[in-house]
Amino acid sequence: MQALLRFHRYRSLWASCQSCCPLHLQPRRMVQQDILGARNPEIPEKFNFANDVLDHWAQMEKEGKKALTPALWWVSGEGDEMKWNYQELGDLTRQAANVLSDACGLQQGDRVIVILPRIPEWWLAVVGCIRAGLVFIPGTPLLVTKDILYRLKTSKAKCIITNEALAPTVDAVASDCPALKVKLLVSENRRDGWMDFRALLREAPTAHNCTKTGGEEAMTIYFTSGTTGNPKMAEHSHGSLGFKALMDARSYSDVQVSETIWSILDTGWILNLLGTFLEPWTSGACSFIHQLPRNDPMIIVNTLCKYPINVMLAPPMLYRMLLNQDLTRFKFQSLHSCLSAGEILLPETLQKWRMQTGLNIKEIYGQTETGITCRYSSKEGKPGFMGKAVPNYTVQIIDDNGNVLPPGTKGEIGIKIKPIKPVGFFSGYVDNAEKTAANTLGNFWRMGDLGIMDKDGNFQYIGRADDIINSRGYRIGPSEVENALNEHPAVAESAVISSPDANQGEVVKAFVVLDPKFKSHDQEELIRELQKHVKATTAPYKYPRKVEFVSTLPKTVTGKIQRAKLRKDEWKQPTRT
Repeated sequence: MQALLRFHRYRSLWASCQSCCPLHLQPRRMVQQDILGARNPEIPEKFNFANDVLDHWAQMEKEGKKALTPALWWVSGEGDEMKWNYQELGDLTRQAANVLSDACGLQQGDRVIVILPRIPEWWLAVVGCIRAGLVFIPGTPLLVTKDILYRLKTSKAKCIITNEALAPTVDAVASDCPALKVKLLVSENRRDGWMDFRALLREAPTAHNCTKTGGEEAMTIYFTSGTTGNPKMAEHSHGSLGFKALMDARSYSDVQVSETIWSILDTGWILNLLGTFLEPWTSGACSFIHQLPRNDPMIIVNTLCKYPINVMLAPPMLYRMLLNQDLTRFKFQSLHSCLSAGEILLPETLQKWRMQTGLNIKEIYGQTETGITCRYSSKEGKPGFMGKAVPNYTVQIIDDNGNVLPPGTKGEIGIKIKPIKPVGFFSGYVDNAEKTAANTLGNFWRMGDLGIMDKDGNFQYIGRADDIINSRGYRIGPSEVENALNEHPAVAESAVISSPDANQGEVVKAFVVLDPKFKSHDQEELIRELQKHVKATTAPYKYPRKVEFVSTLPKTVTGKIQRAKLRKDEWKQPTRT
C-alpha cells in the first residue's frame, strides 16, 4: 500500500505541473522505479480502482490541482452529449453502488451480468459493482437466448443488468436460472418483474463507503471461447486489472492527463474495459464514447474531425472500413495516436492509413486471460510488429516442449508464469482448474499464437497455433459454430476453421457434410439458410461467412476431426474475398 501512496504522491506532482512543464513525464519514470523496484511487485493487500484511482482524481479536481475536464464524454446516435468530470462520475457511481447494494440487496462477492450497448449506464453499473465489491460479468449485446441462458446458469449470477431489447430473452430463460434474484432494466419504459435502474439511480444517495476489496479478490469474469466445448469463465482480480493498469500507465499509455481517448469497442470485450476505463482513468484522461448504433464510417470520420480526440483505439476491421473513404479530404486536428487490437493488422492497412492521414497505427497484443501483453510505449513503434512485453511480463517464443527459442525463430508466444505468477495474469478459469493447467507448458502460459521475436524484443504476430478464430475483433471457438450447424437437419457433420480474407484478415469458414436427403438442394440457397440458422442459434458475429460442402472430413484413427489439416490446406490457398 505504501507503494500505491507513493504513486499518488507523484501523480499529484505530475498533474499539478503538467500544464506548464514540458518535462512532466519525468515523475512517471520516477514512479516506475519507485513502485516496481523488482521485476515482480506484489499486489497490495487491499485495492479498489474506484477508491484508489477515480476518487484520487476527483479529490485533485476538488483541490484545484487538476482542471475540471470530462472523465466520461458520451455522444448519442442522435448527437446528444453528456459530460461528467471525475467528481460527478464519483457521485453517480456511488449512487449506482447504493442501488446495487441497498435497493437490490446484493452482497460483496455476488455476481452481476451486465449486457448493455455503448450507453453511460454501462460504465456507471460497472464502477458501481467495483465500489460495492460485486463481480461484474460483461457480455456483448449480440448474445442470443442460448448464450444468455448458459451464462446465467454457469456463472450463478444473482443479478442481470440489461436493456429492453434483451429483457424478453432474459424473462424466457429466468425460470431455469434459480440463482437469478434481481433484474435491472435500463430503459425509459417499465417492465413487470424488473427494477428500474435509472429511477433508482436518481433516488439513491451520493454517499457510499467503498468496499475494501482485496487485491487478489475477484473483480470481473469474462466468458472466453475455447477450441472445444462451451465458453470458459476467466476471472480477474482487482489487482490483476486495476493495479496492473497503474503499472502500465506510467510508460505505456498514449493518452496523457486531460487528453481524450476514443475506444471504439464492443462492451463485451475485455479490451473495452482496458481502453475506455482503466487506461484513460488511470491517466486522469477523458474516455470518449460514441453510441454508434451502427459502424457508419462517415459518422466516425466526422466525429474525429469535430471532437478533440487525441487517441483512437479500434480493431483493424474498423480502420479498413474507414479507408474505403478518401481520408485525405479530412483533417483530424487533435489526433496524434492510433492504436489497434483484437486481430491482426494487415501491412497494407497500416501503409494506406499512414499515406492518407500521416499517422501510424500501433498494435496492442493480449488476451482475455492476460490483459495487455505487448505494446509499444508512447514514443516507440515498429511497423509490422506489435511491441515489446509490458513491464512485469516475461514473454518469449517457445517450442512444443516449452523451451525458449532464439530471436528470429518462429514458435508459440508464451508468458512466463512460474515460479512467480506476474501481476496482470488472470486468476484462472472458474471451477475449471484442469483447463487452466492444460494451457501451461513448462514455465509458460501458452497464448495459442505463433510469432517471432526480433533481437530487440519486438514481437511479430504470425497466426493462431490452435483452432480459435480471430475475426472482426471477436475470438470465436469453432465448436460453438459447429454445434449450431449440426442442429440443422441438412447437416450430417461439420468442421469450422479460420479462412484468409483480403478485407478482414480472417473469417469463419465451415466445411459441411450434407445429410443425403439434402444433396439435391440448391447449394447457394442452402448456404444462406445455414448462415441464417447459425445467426439465430448463437451470437450473429459467429456465423460462417464462407461455407464449403464436402463429401467427407479428415479424421484421426479415433474419429476426431482434424481441423488443423483443414486449416493448413486453407491457408496455403491464395487469399480470397
